[in-house]
Amino acid sequence: MHCVTDSAPTVRDRRRQDTSRALTRAARLATAEHGLSGFTIEDLCDTADVSRRTFFNYFASKEDAVLGLPLHRGDEDAVTAFLAGGEASGHLSPTLLADLAELTEARWRTLDIAPESVRELIAAGDREPRLIGRMLEHGIRDERADAALVAQREGFAPGDLRAEVAAQLVGALCRGATGEFLAPGNTDAFTDIFARRIGAASDLFTSSLR
Repeated sequence: MHCVTDSAPTVRDRRRQDTSRALTRAARLATAEHGLSGFTIEDLCDTADVSRRTFFNYFASKEDAVLGLPLHRGDEDAVTAFLAGGEASGHLSPTLLADLAELTEARWRTLDIAPESVRELIAAGDREPRLIGRMLEHGIRDERADAALVAQREGFAPGDLRAEVAAQLVGALCRGATGEFLAPGNTDAFTDIFARRIGAASDLFTSSLR
């Protein structure tokens, strides 16, 4: 995996990350204690010391704030690098799946995944199981968006099944890695877990399919 490079965050980037994390933490703690219906967006804004308008610049809803799913993921540079890895020729580029996995890792690194934050998310999910459905909805939406990116990068014709399968494959590996990362007692970094699963998938496809 090679197509995405990290760049140092700017002061503005760090400020946005701090605000996003403050809102997410406030939403998770409030959900764990009161449930989603037990607090308002105004309550979150008061806790994080931001305006209601600022909240909706970051999140579409309370549910998304709890899950840490922002309106804008800040992955523009990673997406640009991913698209640049193909030739839009209609033929599969040899690094497609590796580059798509790297894009997924780059997105993961923008999330708030400190152990304390993960525990707060789990507590919120225990109180409000419907949050799992919301997360699945986002996963389906993101896979469709990634399939469109794959088709654009590779120059596939509309409806080419390879774009959809590529997004579904990497998405499934990411979900499996997330489950392992969140499991009690895990000490491995998400990127290490994800890389192992990518490697296992590569071995399976190399040895089992022609």
